[in-house]
Amino acid sequence: MNQLKADMGKNRIDIFRKEFMAVKSPTSLNLSLDMTSLSETLFSTTSTVPLSAAFGINAILFALLKSKLEKLLTPEGFFHSLALGTFLWNTTGWQGWTTCVLYLGLGSLVTKVKFQEKEAKGIAEGRGGRRGPENVWGSAATGLICAATSVQVNPFIVESSPLFGFLTYDLLILAYVSSLATKLADTFASEIGKAYGKTTFLITTLERVEPGTEGAISLEGTLAAAVGGCLLPIYATSIGFLDGGLTSIAIATFSAFMATNAESLIGATLQGKKGLEWMTNEVVNFINTVIGASIAIAVGSFVV
Repeated sequence: MNQLKADMGKNRIDIFRKEFMAVKSPTSLNLSLDMTSLSETLFSTTSTVPLSAAFGINAILFALLKSKLEKLLTPEGFFHSLALGTFLWNTTGWQGWTTCVLYLGLGSLVTKVKFQEKEAKGIAEGRGGRRGPENVWGSAATGLICAATSVQVNPFIVESSPLFGFLTYDLLILAYVSSLATKLADTFASEIGKAYGKTTFLITTLERVEPGTEGAISLEGTLAAAVGGCLLPIYATSIGFLDGGLTSIAIATFSAFMATNAESLIGATLQGKKGLEWMTNEVVNFINTVIGASIAIAVGSFVV
């Protein structure tokens, strides 16, 4: 009898468990499907991410990393970077976003090299090397334009012909990566040149000048530019963001290196001249990245 009661009790428990699971399962299943759908949306590599979702993930990440980002960005720079990050995730997804974040991290890291010595000489970046809004947009505005334009010809989203007959999605992604690689190459050249450059020359006349002079170049800085210019293309290729393998890496690195030297020419001949007070560091940075992206498009349209 006791065994029968035990069996009956067990049966009731089993029935209750099945009924409970029958009620609970749809909710759990829906939650699981919702999380899967959200993950697929946020980390899609074949479509854009909704602006609201892009803002949400950026807001969460910026909040989690706030203490670290405050060491790299001014308060205004923090919020402008949040806006930039939102638009980049919206247009290029996590791949384009992390490429830009890597630029910020490496650029900030190399800025800190021998920072106290550079500060003592008066040639260090202001605000302890932290980036403000003008730095954010001077460095990344070109990249954002490339990213936004790429959406118009993304083959996973729309069926369309190349813009102007030649601007394809792959070419615009190459330009995006090259623009950021250009700024990173410039930062490497400038910061390593100021820290380790033994002999500094003006690029136009080759006369010796003090480190930190606009338009100055050094062997150490030039080599650093070549190294800095290849890092982002290598990363972007490794995560499947930049197609074309070694060819695209070579084009982006070449574009970054050439644009960095063009920036030195601009600095030596135009920046700070009478009547050109508007040509600030940030304006030159923007022009620099436009040159890098343009070279990549010009070369890539024939090669890639």
